[in-house]
Amino acid sequence: MEEIDRISRSDVKVLITGESGVGKEVVATEIFARSPRAHRPFIMVNCAGLPETLLESELFGHVRGSFTGAYRDKPGKLELAHTGTVFLDEIGEMTLRMQGLLLRFLETGELQKVGGDGAETRVDVRVIAATNRDLRQMITQGTFREDLLYRLNVIHLTVPPLRERAEDIAPLVDFFLSRMVSHTGRSHGCTVTPEAMAALTQYNWPGNVRQLQNVLERLVVVGHSELIDVDALPPEVRAPRAAAQRPFVERRRTIADELFSRLMTDKESFWTTVYPLYIHREITRGTVRDVIRKGLEESRGNYKVLARMFNMEPGEYKRFLNFLRKHHCQLPFKQYR
Repeated sequence: MEEIDRISRSDVKVLITGESGVGKEVVATEIFARSPRAHRPFIMVNCAGLPETLLESELFGHVRGSFTGAYRDKPGKLELAHTGTVFLDEIGEMTLRMQGLLLRFLETGELQKVGGDGAETRVDVRVIAATNRDLRQMITQGTFREDLLYRLNVIHLTVPPLRERAEDIAPLVDFFLSRMVSHTGRSHGCTVTPEAMAALTQYNWPGNVRQLQNVLERLVVVGHSELIDVDALPPEVRAPRAAAQRPFVERRRTIADELFSRLMTDKESFWTTVYPLYIHREITRGTVRDVIRKGLEESRGNYKVLARMFNMEPGEYKRFLNFLRKHHCQLPFKQYR
């Protein structure tokens, strides 16, 4: 914690590396919370979940008319984070072009919006980046810029995998269980027996902290007892040697996840978020169908409700259905009811 305090106060760029699921976002959040910018904006950007042009618009913003569907000026995440901190997760997934744009910003602090006329905005932002990739190997392969690494790597933190810090498992179990109790509204928490805790501690956790959290959530949701014993644990945790032979498969956040989040959380319209990307072939029909599928699950198969959820005007419902039919993106609604 002393090192985190020292890094937080230094206000320089930080690069956090480690396997997927080890808690790099938690470390970044803690650095921000202890920094002089703690009462300023803290904005996270997943660099892997967006196609290049959409990521450029997300980071730097765009001006009205810069592309189909850009009906208004929009500030980017870097501008919104002015005087605060931006966390660039999965920085190793950026294209070389985007790496060049980011490098220019890190060197000058100036933003060039998509479709801008040359007028630039200067912002004061602290950048924290994270990746599970080997950036030096990527430099050798020609897929990551060496000069960008030097800019980001002012302070380098490596978060070790959970299997190398078994002493952290018990405190993490207590933390996640207490948090889940407050989220679920239960009057009493769950208790882990010594035998179950021993099994949790001895397991290899290939998915790291994220996998541990998912296992505990499942135990709390489906468990019929407030006591978690060995028999309640998943088979791979009870038999770690057999499970070690099977690779752990983690579901990565997809472009459809990011687009759906923008529609539902940021209240952006389908016509400005999904439609232009599909028309310009930056996303596939499958991605559009995945977005529609997520919406139908929320609307229970009701396309009229879905159109409202996707922030369309009342008169755009027929246009929406025509688009889906024409491009074979309409899904049967009955299976979601």
